[in-house]
Amino acid sequence: MAKYTLEANTPLDGFSHDFNGVSVTEVNGRSIVSIATPLDGEEALSKALAKAYKLDNPKPGQSTASTVDNAVLLGMAQDQTFLVFDHMEDKPVEVVSQHLKDTAYLTDQSDSYVMLRVSGENSRSVLERICPIDLHPSAFPEGSVSRTIMEHLGTVIVHEKADTFLLMSARSSAKSFLEAVEVSALNIA
Repeated sequence: MAKYTLEANTPLDGFSHDFNGVSVTEVNGRSIVSIATPLDGEEALSKALAKAYKLDNPKPGQSTASTVDNAVLLGMAQDQTFLVFDHMEDKPVEVVSQHLKDTAYLTDQSDSYVMLRVSGENSRSVLERICPIDLHPSAFPEGSVSRTIMEHLGTVIVHEKADTFLLMSARSSAKSFLEAVEVSALNIA
């Protein structure tokens, strides 16, 4: 009987490319756990997040960052956040559950998304061609989060820091999503 060895691949095989004034890089090694707040459980969840991750629970459209596991909490909607953090194990929900106990409903979203980081002095120019929201720092300051559409693909965009954006889109359309970002980058070069 033949023996097979399986190797995990990332959605975009570790894509990284520098264009004129912008870098587009696949982000790997991060887990995404959706956190839903139980009815009347806001206070308990906020205390658990503060204790475990040194994070405040953000309002929708905002994010908070922590040095614990390089965690970022994204305010996705009322009573729903995404915890994005460094974790290479197979069961990120179990890791988060150890910290938050029964203060939240948790769902692993790690394999649902492809993540791209677009950074550099021309990053906003690249994104404004395919993103319908206003990304000017006065309208979308650092720490902002939004669900939007880019080239007909559902996308979460996070303004991480000056000229740096994290994009999350469905893993099933990862190559189409990358192509949209690449074409926009090539068109501004």
